[in-house]
Amino acid sequence: MAPIDWLIVFAYLVFALGVGVALRRRAGTDIAQYFLSGRNLSWWIAGTSIAATMFAADTPLVVTGLVATDGISGLWFIWNFAAAHLMATFFFARLWRRAGVLTDLELVDIRYSGRPAAALRGFRSIWEGVVLNCIVMGWVILAMVKILGVLVDLDGVTARLGIDGVIDGRWLGILVCLAIATLYTVLSGLWGVVVTDFVQFIIAMVGAIALAVIALGEVGGIGELKLRLAERFGDQTASYLSFTADGSGVSLPLTTFVALIGVNWWATRDAGGTSYMVQRMLAAKNEEHSFLAVLWFCFLHYVVRPWPWILVGLVAVVMFPELQDKELGYPRMIVELLPAGLLGLMVASMVAAFMSTIDTLLNWGVSLLVNDGYKPFIRPHANDAHYVRVSKLLIVAMVLAGGLVAYMMQSIRGAWELFFGMTVGIGSLYVMRWWWWRVNAWSEIAAWISTAVVYVGLALAVPEIVFGWHLMITAAVSTLCWVAVAVLTKPTDQTTLIAFYERVRPGSPWWGPIARQSTVTVDRMQWSDITEWLAGLVLIYAGLFGVGKLILFGWTAALAYLVAATLAAAFLWRSVARSFSRA
Repeated sequence: MAPIDWLIVFAYLVFALGVGVALRRRAGTDIAQYFLSGRNLSWWIAGTSIAATMFAADTPLVVTGLVATDGISGLWFIWNFAAAHLMATFFFARLWRRAGVLTDLELVDIRYSGRPAAALRGFRSIWEGVVLNCIVMGWVILAMVKILGVLVDLDGVTARLGIDGVIDGRWLGILVCLAIATLYTVLSGLWGVVVTDFVQFIIAMVGAIALAVIALGEVGGIGELKLRLAERFGDQTASYLSFTADGSGVSLPLTTFVALIGVNWWATRDAGGTSYMVQRMLAAKNEEHSFLAVLWFCFLHYVVRPWPWILVGLVAVVMFPELQDKELGYPRMIVELLPAGLLGLMVASMVAAFMSTIDTLLNWGVSLLVNDGYKPFIRPHANDAHYVRVSKLLIVAMVLAGGLVAYMMQSIRGAWELFFGMTVGIGSLYVMRWWWWRVNAWSEIAAWISTAVVYVGLALAVPEIVFGWHLMITAAVSTLCWVAVAVLTKPTDQTTLIAFYERVRPGSPWWGPIARQSTVTVDRMQWSDITEWLAGLVLIYAGLFGVGKLILFGWTAALAYLVAATLAAAFLWRSVARSFSRA
């Protein structure tokens, strides 16, 4: 890196730290300000913040690896979640905002009753706030270690400092990034996270688009790229470039494809809304902003962002065909193609992507530990200033735990599959706890335990099992277990159910026995809710495929997809506007 490159990276790090210092007073000593920005976020910044969090340093590396291994159809590992995120948008974003809880786990306290509810809330604060959260932090940190190992000679820095025998240069760079992300997160809470996320998203997108344009220029454009891919894959080139799997050796395995589009999207915990997405819903100004924030995120995440990464991944396949670790194709492209200045911008964009995810994971994970573990079970009567102080200490502990997990990891894709497998049976319950009064704390406990037992059991007993079968079997067994437990165990206390029904107003017909005991009139779910969700699916997937076909010179298909996306957008605009005007 030239001096100008270092200057650009340094300027970005100073900016991120400056945001934390500037907003430290706004975070204050109020726990709602610290974790939810005072519930005053506009849709555009909340939605962009979710998108920035999902744009981690690992994502372009995983996309490059998926494209190299399974062609474009490999991206269904990511694309299948659009259906889940749109379900959370159209069916649950407003309900989350009405719940008015501080964290997604606090919903347990108002939805269920008795000791099982308390046990579930405490368990999930550790399981999700620490274990699952650290798995995600681990693969994000591992990605940044890989990137720095290719982009920057930090071993030379450690040698000059005389600490080369103590710490690897890559890990020195990670520690600097983690220290700055931790510091501004500690200082400013969610305010600092969302403000830096907004800028980080812009920087990261500029860097990704610039690299894609330069990479295409290096191979002579789209036409020449397709010719070189044809030389490599021969008769299977069409399958390699197809957006769907066809069972050939160069596309995503057909079983895994079916599992992703037929099971994973509704079986994943994202279907009912969870984690940092829910945190932004709860932080939005009102129900309308909550809804629009998640819809805006879906558009950014699935339509705007993927293709620069996919194009770089395709170029990497023809430029570095013998690369053993396919995920390293992305940073190799950065090093070999970008001139001084642009190289610094790209490194800054990767640092931004890394920090935009780490800051959210730290803030959200610690919110669970404090609000759902420490506060109700250890110090229930302390003031908010005390909880904010404890939160700051736990953020430091959390980042150390995430670093340790990253140190033990080898593959980002492997970590993704582990995370998917450990959570794939939860989604159906997360959906039905809004729609069916009979769901209780025991059924949620059964879902978590059965998912973990089945996933780990299959991995040990049949290690060669195809990942798609792994997902489908785990989801099926987990769903059967939690439904059986819901039916066979004592339901939630009726007083709790009535209070929840009147507070959240789910509108599902499966709340009939509770609705008849309530004094509040709740509007039933309408067919428009389903048609809006379907229109959202058309908008996102047709927009995604239309942009892709346009880039790859599939003019007729591109026109058809983009017309469909436009019509879906027009329908949504009118339908959603009417629903909000009625509200």
